[in-house]
Amino acid sequence: MFQYIKSDLYRYYGKVSILLFFKCYFLNRGFNYTVWLRLASSQGILSKFARLILARKTFKTGIDINYKAKIGYGLYIGHGGPLIINGSATIGNNCNFSQFTTIGSLSNSAAIIEDNVYIGPQVCILENIRIGEGAMIGAGSIVTKNIEKNKVAVGNPAKVIKDVEINVINNKWMKC
Repeated sequence: MFQYIKSDLYRYYGKVSILLFFKCYFLNRGFNYTVWLRLASSQGILSKFARLILARKTFKTGIDINYKAKIGYGLYIGHGGPLIINGSATIGNNCNFSQFTTIGSLSNSAAIIEDNVYIGPQVCILENIRIGEGAMIGAGSIVTKNIEKNKVAVGNPAKVIKDVEINVINNKWMKC
């Protein structure tokens, strides 16, 4: 659990220290939420307490990530704004989420998002689809079909327009 929190902190600053932890915890509501999400996802008595705090943080921030979602190392929530992720979603390592993003499912079979994916603001990802490693989803897109590895998709419905030319994922966490 603490390794996940370290990886999330690394994504924000590119290094890890106790001073940076407290700075980011108190000044960045996306990271603050992520800390409680990681604690709520753990096992034991602490997780039950963390779920209560997480519910309060959800109410205050508009970020609603179900603690049952499988989330890899290095989660980055840009702008700390409203974000909804279904509990059946699977998210890889080093993923960026922008404000007003929704990953949902009516059938409890939400998207699988692979490693190093950037998702822009106001994106809606619907049902059981796969977004390949290194993909980028443009602002305002509604994703209803699979997106291949290293592709840029935009629009409503989202369509692949080109290959990824630059890597926008900074401070990637490399698993120990």
